Amino acid sequence: MENKLFTPYKLGPITLRNRIIRSAAFENMCTGNKPSQQLQDYHVSVARGGVGMTTVAYCAVDLSGVSFDGQLYIHDEILPDLKRLTDAIHAEGAKASIQLGHCGNMTHFYTCHCMPVSASSGINLYSPTIHRRLKVSEIKNLVKKFGEAVDFCRKAGFDCVEIHAGHAYLISQFISPRTNHRHDEYGGSFKNRVRFMNEVLDEVMLHAGKDMAVVVKTNMWDDCRGGSDIAEGIRVAKEIAKHKVHGIVLSGGTVSRSPMTILGGAMPVNTLAHYMPMATFWWLKAALHIPGVQPIMLPTQPFRELYFMDKAKLFQKEIHDVPLIYVGGVQSGDNCQQIMDEGFELFQIAHVLIKDPDFVKHIKENPHYHAGCGRSNYCVGRMYTLDMKCHHCVLRDGEQIPKSLIREIDRLEADAKKSVENSK
Repeated sequence: MENKLFTPYKLGPITLRNRIIRSAAFENMCTGNKPSQQLQDYHVSVARGGVGMTTVAYCAVDLSGVSFDGQLYIHDEILPDLKRLTDAIHAEGAKASIQLGHCGNMTHFYTCHCMPVSASSGINLYSPTIHRRLKVSEIKNLVKKFGEAVDFCRKAGFDCVEIHAGHAYLISQFISPRTNHRHDEYGGSFKNRVRFMNEVLDEVMLHAGKDMAVVVKTNMWDDCRGGSDIAEGIRVAKEIAKHKVHGIVLSGGTVSRSPMTILGGAMPVNTLAHYMPMATFWWLKAALHIPGVQPIMLPTQPFRELYFMDKAKLFQKEIHDVPLIYVGGVQSGDNCQQIMDEGFELFQIAHVLIKDPDFVKHIKENPHYHAGCGRSNYCVGRMYTLDMKCHHCVLRDGEQIPKSLIREIDRLEADAKKSVENSK
């Protein structure tokens, strides 16, 4: 593994000490939309654990793009805290990245303080919320905000920005025919549906200049009825490549229709319902206990290691002028080696670093090290209302987990283990 995995990599204008990036998995550690000491401590622990770069999750370019109080959005008040965070990451030898995006219709009035917006007007039953169609003037203003956000992140000490163009957030809402029903220059044809994304990337690359790296997270496919398929996902990735970005992160699925495609494995329904506050999510808590509803709302995916690899290799055959960054289902040093053997220069990880921030150190010492992440997705079930944390860490820190949830964790981990064995 020493011959490549732990060698430096030049990502545009910056050099990473190795090929491993902490992906932008939502931490929910930004109370009141401000960075916390907990957020800094977590990313510093990951940097100390050996990653080449760590990515602070979802930062909206505008308050209208925030979907949770635990997320960041660009405003001057958070600049000093972000600068302390990046300084601390750099002190551990890692680079610092931040994911920039806009959630579009995946929010509520009481969170974003306005009527949620999207490519088209409608109702998002999964939020649930009524949302309105963005005016062209508002689209142009958001494009500018993406560029201004890059300048802000430079001041905050970040080395790289990751533009979120997937998972059914705003850019993806324009791209997908499922959510874009416009009849102007931003809707209809493929060229029109990717126009907003292209304008954002033009602006981002202009502001990135020669000192900021830029990567883009995109969907290989939406995995939902009416959404973009693999063929269109490849067309989108080729559009992204035209902007000479420094990397493309290959993901898939949508947060509202196929969340476990993104995350891998089963949704821990009882955990999700337990941690959701009744006042906010009463409707979902109730719906999850109606027989037959859960498989429709939150369909399960049988877990397998490197679950995006087959589709990522299809993109690898079509795109050659921009580095493709693999993400999805990394559990062990053997998985890391396989990614390198498949020809990917970089990859992102999250689940294993939630349980074990020292994962990179461990695989450097033992190439066959396995993190022991059972993929119960307990961390996913609690991260939308509490901080992101593995159940092993919760118990270690003295926090109690109800026995009913422990039983669910054990069952889902057994299912995931069986699924992995069957996939080999």
